[in-house]
Amino acid sequence: MIDLRSDTLTLPDEAMLKTVLTAKLGDDGRLDAEGRGEDATVNRLEDLAAEMTGKEAGLLCASGSMGNQAAVLTWCRPGDVVLINERQHLDRSEKTAFDPRFGQLKKATYRHDATEQPDLASMEEALKNNPVKLLYVENSHNYSGGMCITLERMAAIRELADRYKVPVHMDGARLFNAAEYLGTTVKELAKYVDSLMFCVSKGLGAPVGSLVCGTKAFIKEAKETRKYLGGAMRQAGIIAAPAIYALEHNVARLKEDRENAQLCASLLKDLKKTRVQPVVQTNIMMVDTAGSGVTPAEFCDRAKAKGLFIRPIIGTWVRLVFYKGITRDDAVKAAEIIRAVDAEL
Repeated sequence: MIDLRSDTLTLPDEAMLKTVLTAKLGDDGRLDAEGRGEDATVNRLEDLAAEMTGKEAGLLCASGSMGNQAAVLTWCRPGDVVLINERQHLDRSEKTAFDPRFGQLKKATYRHDATEQPDLASMEEALKNNPVKLLYVENSHNYSGGMCITLERMAAIRELADRYKVPVHMDGARLFNAAEYLGTTVKELAKYVDSLMFCVSKGLGAPVGSLVCGTKAFIKEAKETRKYLGGAMRQAGIIAAPAIYALEHNVARLKEDRENAQLCASLLKDLKKTRVQPVVQTNIMMVDTAGSGVTPAEFCDRAKAKGLFIRPIIGTWVRLVFYKGITRDDAVKAAEIIRAVDAEL
């Protein structure tokens, strides 16, 4: 079975796992006057994350969802308006910030243009007509098939946010994938935002964890928010050690995942009943089942029966995600299965 449901399915290799055995541990939940915990390995990871993103400080969270919630709920208070894209992961999947039981935030939305870049006119219209407290971007963008916001558009978003005096947070769950495709650095992309979150447990291949980065003052407050969310941890160096290994060893190999996704898509240009997203930029590719005569779930069931495990993602689309452990041969075989399912429709 080729499992392309998500890059969260990566498994740590032996070298990564061995880092846990020698990690210096302590109680990360016990903070000093500067807001630093007592786990030296966590502190090292947070410093590394801050250095790689060009920010003053970092904060280890158990998941990307927790990291984004900690950031948003630090920037905002109940009733505040967050400006998000219509298909933002924060709204479609995580939900906590806008749930009346929890974050109690309100949302205004902006569109993407035909190239899946945030539409600046749409953003400005929302900023003019709503008391926006936080502007939120996602790079790469999950529900558009891993499309990336360019440096030029990030710079324009920053200028727009500054005009309206609104901070910018970036959901960078797959930020390292975006930087690889764009031929730039994470630090360069991050300089246009006030805070960001990135995951180490997706393409980077660590078992657990995400990092929030920002100013020292912001991260100190976000650490308190994380505690309210149940995120204060103890000997979290056992999580941080594999994450450090991932950042030091697994960034360059993200190119392989992109190339496998692009290869798979290139083999599916002339399908009869379904279609592949026209441009694949990172490790995600999607197939549109509209007009196929089956639901996305039924399409996935047919693929699974032939040896390919995939899942519906949004609307009529199904998603394939490539990651460490998925080979070029797997990409070819996945395309063969998609083609076979399409031929039977």
